Amino acid sequence: MEGWCDSVCEMPSSLKRLRESVTAAHVLPLAVFMLLNLVPGWLRIENSELPWYQQAPEHWLYPAQTFFVGALLLFFAKHYRLAPWRGLDWALPLGVLGIAFWVAPVGLGWAERLDGFNPEILAQWPQWQLAAIVMRFVRMVVVVPLIEELFWRGFLMRYVRTGDGTWPQIPFGSHSWKVYGIVTLLVMLAHDPADYAVAFIWGSLVYFVAVRTKSLGACVLMHALANLLLGFYILETRHWGFW
Repeated sequence: MEGWCDSVCEMPSSLKRLRESVTAAHVLPLAVFMLLNLVPGWLRIENSELPWYQQAPEHWLYPAQTFFVGALLLFFAKHYRLAPWRGLDWALPLGVLGIAFWVAPVGLGWAERLDGFNPEILAQWPQWQLAAIVMRFVRMVVVVPLIEELFWRGFLMRYVRTGDGTWPQIPFGSHSWKVYGIVTLLVMLAHDPADYAVAFIWGSLVYFVAVRTKSLGACVLMHALANLLLGFYILETRHWGFW
């Protein structure tokens, strides 16, 4: 029986090679996440008479995305180094400041963000509505901070300095103005045009934390706190467009 399991249950060699790739570990989760973000738009049908799962497929696709990308993070977990856990006295206040900048245009009445992931469509099914909200918070507070900081700060900040497979040899948080400019500009362009200015500010703040603390964990916690506060803000103001 043991020999049968060894031959049948053993991970395929292609998956083993993938799992050993430190570059794939830092890049693939975010790439898959962004690809799956496109799927709800392909399946959505604008018809109020249809069931919620056809009108707003993101309410079941986002949880599926969360579980799948979470599994990817576990698959590659041995490559991630969040420690040392230091600099939280910088990271957490700047996370609060960063999200304050992010919502400021709406808070000051300069813009509205009403269209987006709206759990009120599930009001007739309270249990499903609660589950959708809980999974939305898991997605934005746990999964998103990990995949984004692993890519932007853990990988790209170091890759820009080398341009090749030797990037893991660059100490985390190493600073150069070239790295700052390229990475922060790309962070900005990865967001909606309406968020370009605040995304550039946010990217600058997290870059500063990465350089100041030399801690990927500090960047992840900064991002997680900011997203947690944003989630509470969305539920309170119903500006679903931030989701």
